[in-house]
Amino acid sequence: MQPLSEMEIGVMFWAGGDPYETVRELKSWGVRCGQMGVPGDMPLDGAGARWKQALADENFTVVTVFAAYAGESYADIPTVQRTVGFVPPSTRVERELRTLAVSDLAAELGVTSIATHIGFVPEDQSSADYVAVREMVRRVCDHAAGHGQTFALETGQEAAPVLLEFLLSAQRANLGINFDPANMILYGTGDPIAALDVLRPHVLTVHCKDGDWPPGAIGGALGREQPLGEGSVGMERFIAKLKEIGYRGPLTIEREASDPARRARDIVEGADLLRRLRQRVFATSAGAAPSE
Repeated sequence: MQPLSEMEIGVMFWAGGDPYETVRELKSWGVRCGQMGVPGDMPLDGAGARWKQALADENFTVVTVFAAYAGESYADIPTVQRTVGFVPPSTRVERELRTLAVSDLAAELGVTSIATHIGFVPEDQSSADYVAVREMVRRVCDHAAGHGQTFALETGQEAAPVLLEFLLSAQRANLGINFDPANMILYGTGDPIAALDVLRPHVLTVHCKDGDWPPGAIGGALGREQPLGEGSVGMERFIAKLKEIGYRGPLTIEREASDPARRARDIVEGADLLRRLRQRVFATSAGAAPSE
């Protein structure tokens, strides 16, 4: 896989389809790297060989392999609390095994970063759920370390200080976060730029996503995702803050939309926006921007 530029623009995509068709579509959007999501119901037998060949043939770089799980739903906040990640006790064993298998898949692809949503981290550090989730994260970290991988937790489902305490409690050098600014807004857990200041030493990767705050009158509702630049994140200040804290990794666009044409259009337009913002930030801080 080719070397990437500082803050190179990429896309979060899902690996359920044909590898060649998927990668060629991504490249048609003007990107050459991305995070690969692995659906919870995707068979993993033989997947590594197929994807490794396609990525090599198409000269496309996967920077992170992201694990999702069967049975998860993001319909609203109570449903997320009940179904997502490592928190639901009834699915912990199978999801831990699945995460280890995704780590093995990433290793086969030569990818040194895995990530997931672990769900809402309990605030009470003495609770049985907190301890169980922390131990599960430690085991995943140790498995990933055997492959030379980091393990990133997606942000947003808890306030930044709660997540920071969890990271410190886990005591694993290869544990960090995939910082998603829109999730802080969609879940109503805090200003993303302030959260980035709190979590800055632990940022491994980022999503570039936008959205609006939850409607205050509707209990449990999530905010609404928006195309980049049309939500409440403030993408210019987000990119500037990333540069300020020394982040050098990819700017990975995540856009969920039910209409494939709308999603493709929003990603292409979002990539154009990020290129302009990236150019501006580098021009302001260091003269000329690095080329892609």
